[in-house]
Order: sequence, then structure tokens, then C-alpha cells
Amino acid sequence: MVITNGDFTELTQFSLFILVEPAPKGNCQVNFPARALPDDSLLQHSNSHGGGGARGKSSTGCLCYPAFVHSPLRSSSDTNYSKLKYLVASSVSEACNNSVLLLGPRGCRKDAVLDIILMRYPWLNGMLHSDDNCATKEIARQLCLEHQLSFSKMASSDDNTDFMIDMLRECGLAHKTVIFVLEEFDLFAQDADQLLEKRVRSRFSHRKLLFVPSSLDDIQRLMEHLLMLDKNLSLPKNYVTEYNSRLTSIFGNKKFKGILDSLTDADATTSNILRFLFRVVSYMDMESGLLSMECFTHALSCMQRQPKLDSLQDLSILELYILVCMNRLEDKEQNSYNFNSIMKEYRSIQDAYKTSDKYATTVCFRAFEHLLDRELITFADSKGRNVALEYRPVKLLISSRELAQSLELNTTCPAVLQKLLDRERYM
Repeated sequence: MVITNGDFTELTQFSLFILVEPAPKGNCQVNFPARALPDDSLLQHSNSHGGGGARGKSSTGCLCYPAFVHSPLRSSSDTNYSKLKYLVASSVSEACNNSVLLLGPRGCRKDAVLDIILMRYPWLNGMLHSDDNCATKEIARQLCLEHQLSFSKMASSDDNTDFMIDMLRECGLAHKTVIFVLEEFDLFAQDADQLLEKRVRSRFSHRKLLFVPSSLDDIQRLMEHLLMLDKNLSLPKNYVTEYNSRLTSIFGNKKFKGILDSLTDADATTSNILRFLFRVVSYMDMESGLLSMECFTHALSCMQRQPKLDSLQDLSILELYILVCMNRLEDKEQNSYNFNSIMKEYRSIQDAYKTSDKYATTVCFRAFEHLLDRELITFADSKGRNVALEYRPVKLLISSRELAQSLELNTTCPAVLQKLLDRERYM
């Protein structure tokens, strides 16, 4: 990527590198706004997208405004939002170089924090721009777009690199700060701490912000924030009181806790929560204007990935064994595993339970390929395409709950598989 070329020193004049790693795997992107402004002026873009206009409106009318959805992130001075905002503002106001690594699994709102701090940032996807030439060309294109210059698709890699360095130098002379956001940084560096070249690693400050997945309580508070009505709305007070009272009762119901658990088991990202709430609101009683538990139940039914369950129903016993073995490996927090690892787990099950479901490795491999074709499993990354299939890392595309449900519905499923999956953990 561009930050590893020989002219790296030119890229660090009045610049801030924000490195986003999904921990542990992902794809590399470079997000590249031309400048940022310090303090609260960094958030002016939020108002233009509805953040400033959220007051006085129904919360359910603001589900489509990212600034309103993510506004709770600003609630505390000790949040990652506050820390990152301070770092960006100080980098701009003090004209100093900085870097920060945002660490956390997918869905823990790293992008949301960036979105409400930075004015804008076009992005470069490492899956599409996987080498220095592509990355340099795309950054040059974005610089031209930002500064209203014409971009030549025929320019060579050296031309694009020289242009980029000249532009960054001009930004430095004009006291403009350039912010680089390298998303999915682990794919770029393989290991965000250890595998960078020393001359590159020495230029980073090793500052880190750790993002943790949202708990069920956090997600419920987010739903309350999005659905509850402001008492100052220009609506009948009796209606607002009854509406909020109904929601409070729903949120305190054990059945709702189960719905929330089922929803987040497969996908706890904010975008999935929003899709769910849009469906909830669509089931609102139009006469009373109130939400009920049935609204949440129907929305969950629509959100559950029934096609996956249907695909699981006609699998062979061997294919179910492979899926259970993969689930066990992931339960053991084995971050990287391949067909050979799965076979080792499969053999250990056969030795432990003395089952009659023994298959040759060649037969198992055909079943493994069939699961890939059915898109119930996939390769963990895009690397190693020239490596033999049995050595390429893989991962599940179904949740533990979906797998448990499919085993329960499958009348030919051996009892040992259900025992191995430990259904009670997911039901």
C-alpha cells in the first residue's frame, strides 16, 4: 500500500493515520478525506444529515438519520468517540502527526464513531485495490476529485505517486491536515503490531482504542433511544404517555429478552438492529398508533434467515458432522482452521463416542466441497487462492442457533450431534 513506499516521510507532514482492524480478519481499505476541522466543527456534517433536526421529531421518524442513531456515543467524556475526537482535533490544531489503531470485532460501531467525527471520507477497498499501483491510482483520483482537478486514467504509477506526494506537500504548506483511515488494517499488515516494516512501524504512535461488542443491555438502550417518544413532541400528551408506557412494558417482558437474544445471536450490528426496528414500526397498529409485542415477534420472524434453515434440512449426516465440527472449533476460539483441522476434530469425535458414522477422507472432502457450493461455509479470506482447498482457512456462514434448530428438525440426525452441539447453550 501507499504508506510503505520509499517516500513515506512525505506522507507524514501534518497527517493523522487512523487504522481500523476488525480483529482478527478482514480486508484493507483506505479512507481518505482531504482535511478535517477541530472541535465541534468536525460534527457539522451530522446536522446536515438530520442530527440537528432530530429534536422535536418522533424518534421512529429518525431511524434513517445516522447522526441521531449514533448520538448516544457522544454521551460520556470517557468514550472512544471523545478520545478519538480529541486526537483528531489536536492533530489539526497543533499541526502534529499522530496515529491510532481502532481494535474490535465487526459490529462494535468503529465506523459509526468515525462517521460522526470526520466530515467525509471516500474509501479504497483492499479487495479491489490490492496492490500499490491500484491504491496509489485511487488515492490520486480522490485527491483530484477533492480539489476539482482532472484525473487521467492513463497516468502511470510513478506519475500518480509523484502527484500524490506533491499534493500532500502543498497541503502541508497550506497548513491543511490530511487524515488517512485504513480500514480492515489487519489484512494490510497481517498483524497490526508485528509485521509492519520497522521503518513504517516506527512512525506510528502505537495508540490504541479498544471497541467491545455491545451487550444485550446496550442494544436494548439503543432501541429505547430510537423508539421512545420525546415528551416535548407536538403530539397529544396522553398518546405519548401511553406509547412510552407500552414500550416500557414490552422492554421489561421476558419474551422480549428472548426476541432480542435471537436477533443478536446471528447479527448484533447496528445496521441489523435498524432493519429490525423498521420492520417493527411497519407492524404498528394504524388505528391506535401503538406498538405491541406482536410487532416485535412478526419482525423477528421476517428477519430470521429461513433460506439457510431450508438448506440445512436436506444435508447428509456427514455434512452435519462437518458443520458441528466447525462450530466446535469456533467455540474453542480457534481463529484459523481448514479442512485438515476439521478432520482432526471429526476423528477425535469418532474416537470418543465410538460411532458408526465413519467416512473416508476423500468422501469427507466431497462433502466439504458441497458445503462450500451451498454457501453454508466459505473461505475466511481471499488469500491463498493458489493453495490446495484442504489448506485454505474456512469459516461458518450459519449461526450456532441455526445449526441447533436444523439438528432438532432433522429426524435422521444422530443423537450424538445434538449432544455435541450442546443445544441448551443456544435455546
